[in-house]
Amino acid sequence: MTARLNGAQPYALGLFRIVIGLLFACHGAVALFGVLGGADGKGGTAPTGAWPNWYAAVIELVGGILVLLGLGTRVAAFISSGAMAYAYFKVHQPQGLWPIENNGEGAAMYCWAMFLLIFTGSGAFGVDRLFAKRTSAQEQRSADHAPVAA
Repeated sequence: MTARLNGAQPYALGLFRIVIGLLFACHGAVALFGVLGGADGKGGTAPTGAWPNWYAAVIELVGGILVLLGLGTRVAAFISSGAMAYAYFKVHQPQGLWPIENNGEGAAMYCWAMFLLIFTGSGAFGVDRLFAKRTSAQEQRSADHAPVAA
């Protein structure tokens, strides 16, 4: 059973990354474009350049899309995790110690989910893996055609 689960690990991780990236990007789209109810529930958006809301929304949208695609996953997850840590400690935590009382569950969960992706990478289905396969195939071809020194 363990071997079978271990074999499926890259696929489960890839699906986890896709779901987290999609949900994270939706948060950014809500604040930037007013879709899905908008930032205020009435289609409102974060004012352009407003600190920290607009910048957080840009990080959420761009970081979420990159994580969703599995493109630059580790870097995008690092920046996104840091943004969510900032959001938790500067916005939510002053209202109460525990995430359940300060409405910071989302920020805490995204922070830790993105933190996990920093260490695991994109898993299956990521663009990163396509580039890694292409690079390793090119390295293999160049090694096959390397001149032989006497």
